[in-house]
Formats: sequence, structure tokens, C-alpha cells
Amino acid sequence: MRTGNDFDELLRKRISEALGEPIEEGIDADDLMFDLGMRYLRQITTEKRMTESRKERQLSLWVKDAASKQALIDYVDAVTDQDSPDYIPPVDRIAVFDLDGTLFCESDPTWFDFMLYKHRIQEDPTYKDRASAHEREIAEGVQSVIDTGVVPAGFEVEIGHCIAAAFAGMKVSDFTQYVRAFADRPSPGFNGMNAGEAFYMPMVQVIDYLKDNGFSVYVCSGSDRLVVRAIVEGGLILAARYVIGTEEMISAENQGDKAGTDYVFSNRDELVLSGRIAEKNLKMTKVSMVAEQIGQCPVLSFGNSAGDISITNYVMGNKAYRTAAFFVCCDDDVRENGSQQKAQPIYDFCAENGWTPISMKNDWLTVFGEGVTKKS
Repeated sequence: MRTGNDFDELLRKRISEALGEPIEEGIDADDLMFDLGMRYLRQITTEKRMTESRKERQLSLWVKDAASKQALIDYVDAVTDQDSPDYIPPVDRIAVFDLDGTLFCESDPTWFDFMLYKHRIQEDPTYKDRASAHEREIAEGVQSVIDTGVVPAGFEVEIGHCIAAAFAGMKVSDFTQYVRAFADRPSPGFNGMNAGEAFYMPMVQVIDYLKDNGFSVYVCSGSDRLVVRAIVEGGLILAARYVIGTEEMISAENQGDKAGTDYVFSNRDELVLSGRIAEKNLKMTKVSMVAEQIGQCPVLSFGNSAGDISITNYVMGNKAYRTAAFFVCCDDDVRENGSQQKAQPIYDFCAENGWTPISMKNDWLTVFGEGVTKKS
């Protein structure tokens, strides 16, 4: 039969083996357990501080006590903790982001692909003299959007077709370089950055934070997918396969009028733009494209406008896992071209639906990064 001394000796031996260090003889078992408890408490406290410090570094461009930041952290903590009832396996951790107005400025002075098209029709010496009357009319419509802030019904769809037509026959690789060259031009509305660098830096941190926590991140935009790929691959460091957008049809250089089912791609062929789009990636089409290309319903969404309600409803309807939705509210009229009046409808439908608003003005320490200022 073991005595109390035998138990103390056995306990010291087991603890010594676990710690990899000798335990002083003569220490009472109760004192030893108390000492171990304090060690453990200090350890978990240190680990918690290190984790919190890491999160602060990862989201360092956010106001420390921002409610939206804490909501995101709480969600990510819950779904990545294997002991949590809200745990989501990494394979199902999928986040989807809108681009314009969510990750990237849409008011410089308007959408990036609108400005690219306007440049192609009105300024590009290799094309402007060949532009059709309809193409010129749509380019003038872009200027009207800039001047009035009003996008006529159907205009987004029509310009999608026109963007494709204006680059018909161009090699896909050349088109990518064309977009990047345009992106390297100075920003029209901001000092200290080029047009293609207009990413919201706090949101770039969110993408990195999510990827670090095992999320697959997709960008789903109404803009031309090839345009979005060209700027996202550099600015967000996302592979092209994670970009969903308006699908521009691609052909073989020597395909001519033959259908794809009737033509065999050869080693002499190059991929070229056909001049046609399948469908403008807006509203319900975003849902269809995500369902078709990802094959899974995301659990987390980020948008900025009523145009993102469809994809948000789709994500929030995921019955398998806990979901969350965030909306960027462009209420900063000093560092961006926002206003409270512009942002209020977004705040309103966030309140109505239980989605989390992100205040550009109050939640971010910077918008585009150090040294970037709005032009007068």
C-alpha cells in the first residue's frame, strides 16, 4: 500500500519527466501542484497576450476599439477554435469580397474599368480613330457618370459589352500588360499613388489576416475579370484563380468564326479576346458565378453597396456553418470621396439585416496608406 510519501515521490517523478527538469526533493505535493498551476496560468496568460499582440499587428491599420474589427476577430476566433461549437474546417472557410468600394477605390473618379474604357476610346492613339459612334457615345456616358454621380439603368451592362468589343482580337497577355500600364498612371484624384494602387490598406490587412487563419479568399467583382486579375495579382497577392468577375470570352488566335467545339487549339495559337462577354457579373449573377466557380457556399462576405445584397444573402443562407457579413461604408470625405449621406443607406440595411458596418472614417487609421492625400 502506497503512503503519502510514496505518492509525493511518484508525483515529483512524473512532473520531472514532463518538464524535463529535476524536482527538488522534500517539496510538499500541494505546494508542487500550486507551483505548477501558477506556471500554467503564466503560460496561458503569455500566450493570450502574444495572440492579442499578433492580431493587433495584423490589423494595425484599424482603430483599436473599432466595433467592426472586434466583430471580425470574434468571428474568426470562434470558427477556427476546434473546441468551439462554431468551428469550421479549413476546407470550408471561404470568404468572398466585392472589389470596387470594398477593397479598391471606386471614385477615382469612377470605377477603374470605366476609366480604362474611356482612355481606350478617347485617348489611345492606336484605337480612338477606329472607335465606333456607339463606343464614343458610351465613353461620353462615362464622363456623365463622373459629372453627375448617376449611373443610368442598363449602363453597367452596356459598358461591359463595350469594354470587351474595344479590345477584341488583342492577345490576353497583351491585354494584361495594357491594363497594368494604365494602372501605373498617376491617380487622377490622389497624391502619392498610381491609379492601380488604390487599395484600401486596412482591407488588404483583413485578407492577409483571413488567409493566415486558414481562409480561402475570393474577389467577386462586377468589373471585367481580366481587368480585375491584372490589378489584384499585384495589389492583393491573390492568384488569378481566386478572381471572379464579368466573364470575357476567350478564343484561339486562328479560330476565326468556328465554334470552340469545332476548332482544335494548336501549338501555334495564342489566346485572344473574342470581343464578347458571357454576362455582366452583377447581383444574382454574382451568386451564380460563385456557385459555379467555387462549388461551395462561402461563410463570410464583404461588400459596400446594394449591389452586394444578393451575394450576401447567399452567404448568410449557409445552413451548415456560422456566417458573417461586413459592409464598408464610405463616410470619409477627407481621405476618400465619401459622405455620411452616401453611406447612410448602407448603415440602414446593415441595421435591418444584422450585418456589420465598417466605417471608413471612424474604424480606419488610414485609407490608402502613409503619404497618400486627396487632391483639392
